[in-house]
Amino acid sequence: MPALHDIVAETELWDAFAKSAFEPEAEPAFHWTQYAGHGPGAELLGDPATALEIGCGTGRAVAFLANRGVKATGLDLSPVMIAKVIERWAATGAQFEQGEVLDHLRETSRTFDAIYSIFGAAWFAPPNLLFPLVSERLAPGGRFVFSQPPAIPGAYGPQGMYKGGFAGKAMFTYRYSYKPQVWERLLLQSGFRAADARVVEAPQAGHIGTLIVQAER
Repeated sequence: MPALHDIVAETELWDAFAKSAFEPEAEPAFHWTQYAGHGPGAELLGDPATALEIGCGTGRAVAFLANRGVKATGLDLSPVMIAKVIERWAATGAQFEQGEVLDHLRETSRTFDAIYSIFGAAWFAPPNLLFPLVSERLAPGGRFVFSQPPAIPGAYGPQGMYKGGFAGKAMFTYRYSYKPQVWERLLLQSGFRAADARVVEAPQAGHIGTLIVQAER
């Protein structure tokens, strides 16, 4: 049975997340893993003139790229988060837009040298719908890179996720988990000419690693 995404309800969930997760004193930063200073950085995007982060959250990575001369745009479902990041990162030249990722990619005519997601929309959108749209919005030779936790063994496909705490109003969304080779196959089937998915181990043995997936149009 396919995941039953309710965008209105999911917007409420991510608005709640924005109220608790945004740190106005944070500085621009770009790292793919959940361990600051561990793993690769923005070099995985190549040398883009334009970049789009889907599910940009706090906007720190978008601001990091903007500070380095990239025409960087962040997209997020949460109006609360977008209002916060526009105010926080205005001086960097970063641009931010509010919207649902599938609708946004269908409706825009813009193309980008790089599209990326750091524990963002690529984790929470159906890949069979998202990946072809990303491919269409990339310039020739453009890169799509995303990171998220690796799948729990035996738990693949859409996984339901409640808002943290398991108490209060029942707000939930779905995230998508597959083996690395399945991610590669999904990307190749969606029009990418090359794909590589691998897990970067955590800095401490036995801790949760990070799945990093790269694809080229």
